[in-house]
Amino acid sequence: MKASERRGEDRFVIEGGTAVSGTVTPSGNKNEALPVLAAALLARGPVVIDNLPRIRDVETLIRILRQLGVTAGIDGDHTITVDAGDLPERQPDAALAAEIRGSFLLAAPLLARWGCVVIPVPGGDRIGRRRVDTHLLALRQLGVDVRAGQAFTLEVRGRFQANEVFLDEASVTGTETAVMAAAVAAGTSRILNAACEPHVQGLCHALNAMGARIRGIGSNVLEVDGVDELGPARHRLGPDHIEIGSFAAIAAMTGGELSITDVVPEDLRMIRLVLERLGVETRLEHRTLVVPARQKRVIVPDVGGAIPKVDDAPWPGFPADLTSLALVLATQCEGTLLIHEKLFESRLFFVDRLIGMGARIVLCDPHRAVVIGPARLHGAEIASPDIRAGMALIAAALCAEGRSVIRNVQQVDRGYERIDERLRALGARITRER
Repeated sequence: MKASERRGEDRFVIEGGTAVSGTVTPSGNKNEALPVLAAALLARGPVVIDNLPRIRDVETLIRILRQLGVTAGIDGDHTITVDAGDLPERQPDAALAAEIRGSFLLAAPLLARWGCVVIPVPGGDRIGRRRVDTHLLALRQLGVDVRAGQAFTLEVRGRFQANEVFLDEASVTGTETAVMAAAVAAGTSRILNAACEPHVQGLCHALNAMGARIRGIGSNVLEVDGVDELGPARHRLGPDHIEIGSFAAIAAMTGGELSITDVVPEDLRMIRLVLERLGVETRLEHRTLVVPARQKRVIVPDVGGAIPKVDDAPWPGFPADLTSLALVLATQCEGTLLIHEKLFESRLFFVDRLIGMGARIVLCDPHRAVVIGPARLHGAEIASPDIRAGMALIAAALCAEGRSVIRNVQQVDRGYERIDERLRALGARITRER
């Protein structure tokens, strides 16, 4: 990146070697906030959303809603009231939509309101090809005519038509698009091979609060009785389990003791299992996750001494958004680990930055990396390529020797609220500079 391109961007300056300790409360789930904000367009009346994370992706979607003519008033820091009213505009701003992947979540609500809509190609992280085919397949099966080009032209005659919708992959946003459309379709729909992540469950509960009739929440088969109209509701977003896993990993690799409050224990089963595989102990005290200080950090081999692996998978598998953090944590653990990122072919390319910091990593191919630890990391000047890799690089800098500068932190701001302030409150030596 040229100096002229960096001018005006924020950066984090980090002095490593300090334990991250104390108590922290996770933000609301980013990946639940976006579809619930979109779903509010289906309601005839105000929808109040509590525990809203104040992050760039959420702010961008709110800007798109306001551009469409939606009233979106923020009360305090983390509550928003969304009232779509008569919805005077039907087409999202293309430049804003290009900033976030979640802009495509507006397709079903806008179709329900207008019958025809042009949706720009969505943006988001550059971590490899990110299909929207599943979304379009679901909409077609619910009666939508789809024309793809520079943008997507979608049209439905009257209401969505209920159907049995089989998704070709357990896509989170594809499932969310299908369930929003089915909620106001004529008849009863079944959505098969549905994603069932906590944020998908949260959207379903929010829709039910608006008057939808969704059954099977938390499973991969959703049954939806379509209703004529949705109405006002209030919904509280769940805690972000990705943020919880991020904080737990940082505490473990810096040697601090951390209490993470207001967690949903059921959302953390696989995350805690993977941490245990890396030699990191955690314990639950009601709704608080405790990461004790001075972890052993010894990787547990598979039966017979085989090299273990961490691989992502649809829920309840290990979340893909935590793969980067698991890789950095493994550099501080004794032993060898295979990281297998199955979903995105470019997500692991950030490891060259870690190798430059002293990590011992063999990138086998775009999806697999072998990590040999522990490694003494040293400070470096690096750029954040995407949200999750950016957070992983912050974690690496916090446990490295010396000073690091992380550029392009606007990427991290898209998914983590005031991360520098919150880490500083836990003892990290991190400052934001421009």
